[in-house]
Amino acid sequence: MINAVYQLTAPRMIEVTYNELELDNENVLIRPSHLAICKADQRYYQGARSKAVLKKKLPMALIHECMAEVVYDPTGKMSPGDRVIAIPNTPTEDDDIIAENYRFSSKFRSSGFDGFLQDYVLMPHDRLVPISKDVNPDVAAFSELISVSMHIISRFDRIAHERRNKIGVWGDGNLGLITAVLLSNIYPDTELYIFGRNADKLAYFSFAKETMHVDDMPDDLLLDHCFECVGGPGAENAINQMIDHINPEGTIALTGVTENNVAINTRMVLERGLRLFGSSRSGRDDFEKTVEFLENNKEGALLLENLVGDVFNVRSITDIHKAFDADLTHRIGKTILHWNK
Repeated sequence: MINAVYQLTAPRMIEVTYNELELDNENVLIRPSHLAICKADQRYYQGARSKAVLKKKLPMALIHECMAEVVYDPTGKMSPGDRVIAIPNTPTEDDDIIAENYRFSSKFRSSGFDGFLQDYVLMPHDRLVPISKDVNPDVAAFSELISVSMHIISRFDRIAHERRNKIGVWGDGNLGLITAVLLSNIYPDTELYIFGRNADKLAYFSFAKETMHVDDMPDDLLLDHCFECVGGPGAENAINQMIDHINPEGTIALTGVTENNVAINTRMVLERGLRLFGSSRSGRDDFEKTVEFLENNKEGALLLENLVGDVFNVRSITDIHKAFDADLTHRIGKTILHWNK
């Protein structure tokens, strides 16, 4: 069958191309229905990556956050109309030690590999996670980002010591809010402190023990563990502030993406015996935990609905441009595309 693929060919230029999908006896044919724009998509769309990177990766269909509907499953395991979360990470080899999202050989959609801005996509069963129709589809659209936070917390749970009386989250954006929502539900007895720079964004964290501006932190406030969800130019100050306000042998989870190296106080890291670890993307286990959370934790899922921003019915390339332009104006929240192609 002929499939339309909407590829970014140059910054702010999207063109439709066509390829032939060959149905087989194993892969599931899905139709993307609800998509969410990620900051990484915006960087490609705006041309905010280096010329070398753009030359290497374009043309490429954007979007890696996707809920889809099953069109055809040759095995009969899934039925037409079933809702699924499509996993953008595609491992190409097995490894008993390194997780699928960290293997050099893995491919990732909308990062050198066509994303979900397509009419149809063929995917193997293990890249699809069924999700109930009771879950808000606009929240399901950014399940991938929720799974990233779930992955961070799962790694934290394995690495950090068990004293978790007070945990701090730096960052008042989307990732910070999602991570805080998950932490508050996974560790209900933990006091959660949120640190940011914007009072209007911090208001979304009303479920936390306390929110405060990063410039107003008491000198005597000490936390057992910290999560960095800042990234960008603010990451350096955030990480060093965590080092100043963490108890000995605490763990710092680094999650924010920054293009430049940052200088941190390694002397204090050594003196306090701290653990710093990084996390990126997610794997199938994280998606399954995310779907379980959305299906079974109504209060947490309701909090995540606060992140649903502008919703666009997309029927043309012009609609795609409108959605990406509107997304740039958001201080917090996810731009959702109802993919009605």
